[in-house]
Amino acid sequence: MKQSAGCLLYRETPEGPRVLIVHPSGNYNIRAPWSIPKGLVDQGETTEATARRETLEETGVTAGELISLGFVDLKKSRKRIHCFAGPLPEDAEPRCASWEIDRAELVTLTEARQRLHPDQAPLVDRLETHL
Repeated sequence: MKQSAGCLLYRETPEGPRVLIVHPSGNYNIRAPWSIPKGLVDQGETTEATARRETLEETGVTAGELISLGFVDLKKSRKRIHCFAGPLPEDAEPRCASWEIDRAELVTLTEARQRLHPDQAPLVDRLETHL
């Protein structure tokens, strides 16, 4: 099983928490579900290091303190995604920092559950329990 890791960064707002999610670029991904910023774990790299690297590469955001939300398995692609969560730094301005994504947005937890790949949606529930 391929090992992947990413971050579910959140920001508290008067309307409730918002999380940072991304959409993959490319014409073949027009209808693709959104994702947490993530990528494959390099040999010798920890899953947290991968999550931090991929979040920075895809969104330009340097993650601060993180906690583990465990992992989910993508049934179709047979990929395990290790997820880490933490507050989005106050001065962070998420953007599309990589050709791999065409959108990066802060959305409500409800929107995140609707937009994320169904196998990633439980990560939002775990974050909500933590908050």
